Amino acid sequence: MQHLFTRIASRAAHVMGQPVTFIVAAGLILLWAATGPLLQYSDTWQLIVNTATTVMTFLAVFLIQNSQNRDGAAMQAKLDEILRVLEQARNEFVGIEHLTEAEIENIRDALEADVTGNGDGNGALGTTVERLLKRL
Repeated sequence: MQHLFTRIASRAAHVMGQPVTFIVAAGLILLWAATGPLLQYSDTWQLIVNTATTVMTFLAVFLIQNSQNRDGAAMQAKLDEILRVLEQARNEFVGIEHLTEAEIENIRDALEADVTGNGDGNGALGTTVERLLKRL
């Protein structure tokens, strides 16, 4: 079941992101708008587009969220692998995405202090970035 949903969600997200899908959707809305005078802008005429767009939006939210969840998890796994294989990288950073926002903020503040020379590090990277910014 999981693999089937993943395949369907991936395919649907891919199709929804194509320019032709936007063109078709815009065309359908224009067609609907053009039929307004013919149907005397009836309640049924309005209900058709309201229902269709509500259902499509509702389903698209779940499909897009599924796609983003998978993309985020894959990206995190790739970053963790990079951390794992780099000799200078600190393996303690693997899995920090599971910490609270406040804990991650503290880590980021400590890293920034370390990089700028206000912490335990030598500040070499901060100096390099400052030189780069001055050149730009």
